[in-house]
Amino acid sequence: MKNDIFEKISPDEALEILRQITKTDKKLKKKIIELAESLFRAVNVDEVCGEVFFELDVIDVHELWDRAGSSTNGYTSPEEMAVEMFEEALALFLQEMYRLLDLEMYQEAKLYCMGIAKGIYQYEEDSTSEFKDWAADVPVESYNDILNEWEKRGIDVKDKKEMRAFLGDACPNWS
Repeated sequence: MKNDIFEKISPDEALEILRQITKTDKKLKKKIIELAESLFRAVNVDEVCGEVFFELDVIDVHELWDRAGSSTNGYTSPEEMAVEMFEEALALFLQEMYRLLDLEMYQEAKLYCMGIAKGIYQYEEDSTSEFKDWAADVPVESYNDILNEWEKRGIDVKDKKEMRAFLGDACPNWS
């Protein structure tokens, strides 16, 4: 079709159309929810790990040096800026974990958290990034903070035990 409307609709417009359709068609709404939940349930620990490792490993030490130092807000040491940049690199991953928890998809959130933790551990163990030298304690601190946040969300004892067993295998130097 020459004027395919699906190629011309913005994501915001598509979402609004979807909302309008679900108000009038309950069967279609149910199907959309099923499809969305199946997308959310497709959590692969190793894929998340790889994505986390990549995001951390590409943090540019030159950007660290550019962002650290004196500014109109005062002075930020390279070490402080390294923490900030590390947290920025992890922000989208944490947002996804919290979204899964908010949706009460605890199994998926656990798997996602495992992937984040394993990715941070892999970065600490395997990265040769020059940035890593400026963030010496940041990976293990972030790892612990993320696990604590996950546990605070009403996670049951069985999931905590499973997480600890996984981390013992996947992150032996930290668990």
